[in-house]
Amino acid sequence: MGLTEEEPVISISGLWMNYSDRMVLRGIDLKVYRGQIIGYIGPNGAGKSTTVKIMLGLVEGYNGTVEIFGQDISSGDVAYKRRIGYVPEVAELYDSLTAREYLTFIGELYGMERSDAAGKAEKLAALLGLDKAFDNRIVSYSKGMKQKVLLISSMLHDPDILFLDEPLSGLDANSVMVVKEIFASLAARGKTIFYSSHIMDVVEKISSRIILLSGGDIIADGSFTELKEMSREGSLEGIFNELTGFDKYLDIAGEFVAVVEGESHEG
Repeated sequence: MGLTEEEPVISISGLWMNYSDRMVLRGIDLKVYRGQIIGYIGPNGAGKSTTVKIMLGLVEGYNGTVEIFGQDISSGDVAYKRRIGYVPEVAELYDSLTAREYLTFIGELYGMERSDAAGKAEKLAALLGLDKAFDNRIVSYSKGMKQKVLLISSMLHDPDILFLDEPLSGLDANSVMVVKEIFASLAARGKTIFYSSHIMDVVEKISSRIILLSGGDIIADGSFTELKEMSREGSLEGIFNELTGFDKYLDIAGEFVAVVEGESHEG
């Protein structure tokens, strides 16, 4: 089933999910379109990772409907997975492999020819400054270098949707600028970027649409400008704190420092 320009690439309706006695998602409704860069944010435990893992087909037992590219993912047809890329927040790389071996393997998993995957991976790695270490074992890589390998692995097969959890983690300032521009260029070509981050200034700068999840519900959805209009705060961090009701950070910080410095606090 093909998609027209106006049809969503992701359509979620009435999504509920609970783990034992804890309700994680409470009836999420969401439509995401081609070319959008979605910043999916919220406090820890808000349900962000659960939403993404459901869309990836990694979590079952939910109630509601989730469609990717117009296909209900509960149908059992996993063909849609060839058109998505994923970078988890904590990834287990095969450290004993070289970057060349790992990326070639990932490319083959997505159905690429071995030689095509290897050649494309080498070019992408060189562009991100990994050329000299490309044939070194990943175990010798820094956190930032490993993150670049993960980012390449998510884009190697030219997916239509990228799901990314803290995609800029460990990257130096120059690499952050490059990756942000890559996301913008991909979105301009009709790709959809769906990512989570706790770094609010990054979310503020690169998202075309920000979705704020709290307590399993979407409590804000719009551009940074639109979110700013519904809040007294001028920064996304301030909006986040206001809308999630977290206004105790100054008190907590003050008490923490007081304890560090040996002052006594009662109560």
